[in-house]
Amino acid sequence: MRIAVVSDIHDNIAAFEAVLADLGHVAPDLVVHGGDLAGTGSRPPDVIDRVRALGWPGVYGNTDEALWRPERLTEVLAAPQFDRLREMVLNELIPMTLDAIGPDRLAWLRALPIRWSSGDLTVVHAGPDDAWRSPGANASDEELARVYGGLGTPLVVYGHIHVSFVRRLPSLTVANSGCVSMSYDGDPRASYAVVDNGEVAIRRVEYDVEKEIARLKATPYPEADWMAEILRRASYVPMPDRQRV
Repeated sequence: MRIAVVSDIHDNIAAFEAVLADLGHVAPDLVVHGGDLAGTGSRPPDVIDRVRALGWPGVYGNTDEALWRPERLTEVLAAPQFDRLREMVLNELIPMTLDAIGPDRLAWLRALPIRWSSGDLTVVHAGPDDAWRSPGANASDEELARVYGGLGTPLVVYGHIHVSFVRRLPSLTVANSGCVSMSYDGDPRASYAVVDNGEVAIRRVEYDVEKEIARLKATPYPEADWMAEILRRASYVPMPDRQRV
């Protein structure tokens, strides 16, 4: 059975449409989404509606959870260097996203599980029981085995860190699917994983980054120029300080 794992769409409709077209060529038997459908992109309702219509099973991510549990974001971004980012997300981005998606879509997101498993595969957004924290791409084999070994399947795919990899351990394969939007590995293309007969491969899909940026800047999205820089560079860029008067 061929299963595609598509994670971290982040409302990026241009990247999502490119991935959907590529999935048409790959022809998986099933697509599972890895969460972070909402947040940081131009079209929150469109992405959620399309995933729902496609009937993809999946899990919630941290940017999804922040919509109904903002105190968790405050806890994770408690350090002083995150003050500006935390203020923007809590006071501007979350209210804007909630207004855009409405209560029905929010209820659908809240009903998603934190884990999805079938046969030999488990999909989580980040950690097995935490959508906010996970090993990084440079984690040791020991850390990956400790975090994901208890899930009871020989294959685990997660997202969250926006850097794809496949690590084959003695009794476990752990892969990161990468992200549809906001790559942090220097390659702006969308990324997703394909699991086929126990083997995991990462696919990269080119999309029109400038088209998504134009859509983003046509919305009331806060700090659109900052997000545009992240999309173009395909790496995290610290948020610039806002001038205060």
